[in-house]
Amino acid sequence: QVQLVESGGGLVQAGGSLNLSCVASGRTFSTSAMAWFRRAPGKEREFVAAISGGADTRDYTSSVKGRFTISRDNAKNTVYLQMNSLRPEDTAVYFCARRMTFRSSISSAQSGYDFWGQGTQVTVSS
Repeated sequence: QVQLVESGGGLVQAGGSLNLSCVASGRTFSTSAMAWFRRAPGKEREFVAAISGGADTRDYTSSVKGRFTISRDNAKNTVYLQMNSLRPEDTAVYFCARRMTFRSSISSAQSGYDFWGQGTQVTVSS
């Protein structure tokens, strides 16, 4: 069973930065697309960013384009989300997600991902 463990969340002032990390178990990490989703208070979970297995394709939701960057280090089984210029509306629990082995293309749909982390809280104060 694949396990995903997120870290790096916390409390930050508006305009600040955070870098989230997600470490995945298993030996086929590089064959799977990875993504970040978030769930804000009182809202449904939504797509934030995704990256293909070989890191050649990335996608972002429009509200974070130019502010967030998704990246991965396949040697460390880790995906990152660098978040800059944070806004109060970015406050949410952020979840890491992974597709099945050999599904390296990205998806923005929650149903496209098979494994999920427990989430890490990001709070942006105004």
